[in-house]
Amino acid sequence: MQIYKEFQIEAAHLLPMLPAGHKCSRLHGHSFRITVYLEGAADTQSGWIRDFADISECFKPVFDQLDHSYLNEVGGLENPTSENLARWIWREMKPRLPELCAVQVRETCTTGCIYTGD
Repeated sequence: MQIYKEFQIEAAHLLPMLPAGHKCSRLHGHSFRITVYLEGAADTQSGWIRDFADISECFKPVFDQLDHSYLNEVGGLENPTSENLARWIWREMKPRLPELCAVQVRETCTTGCIYTGD
């Protein structure tokens, strides 16, 4: 069984590895939607895989680092593509959420990335 919790951050970035004329090589921002997915058996007592409040608590340090920030200045996100952001979030959260099975990052309504682990 899987459960998920969705979060939103507002952040700016640019993608430094692109050609100078590419629109994403210029500073811009997104309302990123981040969804974390957990997988496991529901506990027979509580009926939950994990309390959604626990997921929010585990995400708070990530939120605090990323929300209203310039992502290129966050350690490990010097090239903050959606793919690299999803991987970065995974690595931050996996030690606190062993049930983590995927991180989805959507930078627009129609574009995003799903990362399923190292």
